[in-house]
Amino acid sequence: MHETIDIDSKDAALTDTESVLVRAAQRCIVSALDHSRANKIALLSDDAKKITAETPILELPPKVLRFVATILGAMAEGKTVVLLPKGQTLTTVQAAQFLNVSRPFLTKLLKEGKIPFVMVGSHRRIVYEDLVNYKNKIRMAQDEAMDALANQAQELGLL
Repeated sequence: MHETIDIDSKDAALTDTESVLVRAAQRCIVSALDHSRANKIALLSDDAKKITAETPILELPPKVLRFVATILGAMAEGKTVVLLPKGQTLTTVQAAQFLNVSRPFLTKLLKEGKIPFVMVGSHRRIVYEDLVNYKNKIRMAQDEAMDALANQAQELGLL
């Protein structure tokens, strides 16, 4: 079972003050992990001045804290963060949005066998990892084409 939490991009954007707080939290987590392999975080309210016996303590494995620090860093930089469970399937609309193409163009790619998919009833579903693999393959082909053009331009003395 998985849960989808869709946060409107206006709600997800941090204010400058929030961004500073998030960046500070990220630095604290990374610093604690670098020095002591800490696995606990104390949660203080706005009016709490120090950690007491009543202070809520969150105990997490260091790799989870590193993961949280990475997400906080991305948020502080204003980046969009998307978390998907491994093997998550997407609809053709979601997959087209991910690739930044139209749904009919994506459907054509699926019919041509360029991206694997599964049928769920009469609907196509695409595994997220397959989309990432396709996107990486296309990016590599684009990079190779750009290198070839640059080499050709050099040979022709255009650069």
